[in-house]
Amino acid sequence: MPDNSEEHMKIIRKPDGTLTLLRKPESRSLPQSDPTLSITVLSKDLTINPHNDTWLRLFLPKQGTNDNKKLPLIVFFHGSGFVTSSAASTMFHDFCVNIADGAAAVVASVEYRLAPEHRLPAAYDDAVETIHWIKSSQDEWLTKHVDYSRCYLMGNSAGATIAYYAGLRVASGEVGDLEPLKIQGMILRQPYIGGTRRTESELRLENDAVLPLSDNDLMWELALPVGADRDHEYCNLTAVDGWRVEKVRDQGWRVMVSGCGGDPLVDRDRELVKLLEEKGVCVVSDFEEEGCHGIELTDPNKAKTLISLVKHFMSS
Repeated sequence: MPDNSEEHMKIIRKPDGTLTLLRKPESRSLPQSDPTLSITVLSKDLTINPHNDTWLRLFLPKQGTNDNKKLPLIVFFHGSGFVTSSAASTMFHDFCVNIADGAAAVVASVEYRLAPEHRLPAAYDDAVETIHWIKSSQDEWLTKHVDYSRCYLMGNSAGATIAYYAGLRVASGEVGDLEPLKIQGMILRQPYIGGTRRTESELRLENDAVLPLSDNDLMWELALPVGADRDHEYCNLTAVDGWRVEKVRDQGWRVMVSGCGGDPLVDRDRELVKLLEEKGVCVVSDFEEEGCHGIELTDPNKAKTLISLVKHFMSS
């Protein structure tokens, strides 16, 4: 099969070697913060860093505004290979609405910088900055409705990788004091992990309709520092210093990793589970035989199942 990934993703290679990604228009949703609307979840946008144009979309279950019970906080990072989409993208907006409603949690969905304009570790830096911003914010939805002792970092695809790297930085003490915020764990849905060695699932699903291998390689080329290959620590999680993973164990965090057999990255996700277990981290893994990469964004039943897992994970 010919490699048409650049045509498929509309990439322009300039004479100086730089890459420009022409992003396709996508459906976006506006936040809805009017409590008189017949909706189950309110939402609003809050600025994080105006210089970097980063912000978060906060989702508050309306039921949570009717009683004094404080809710866990999920800091969510959207997927799409580090290079496309937004916290305002309709598919991620709707997914976060469903998480907030179904898991009875406040969700903070992060708008981070995208590659290739802002290559890694920009997204990882934005994640840590957002966590710091949340812990000191005086926004009423946070101070009045969030139980700061029950915070979880969550993402799907590249967002799961962002959540993981931000978690490693927090656990290893690199980002300073986060009191009163206490992270209890990470929820990683189909983490977007790479490496120069091809896995069996990547080869078996080379021409996958959702995430073909050529697109996967190109997205890493766009996201990684110029000249870095897929064994860089920002991509190949097994290249991360082991002591950082041990710090996750030392913090007592629990990590949930879930995936699908029809995802080309499933073998790498299983390798992450094995790595965490070898370092003594408490891991909850859930892998279904069927399903593709990102299926929870298009299949309501898969989304419902995942959200039930998330709710159980946070309450156990």
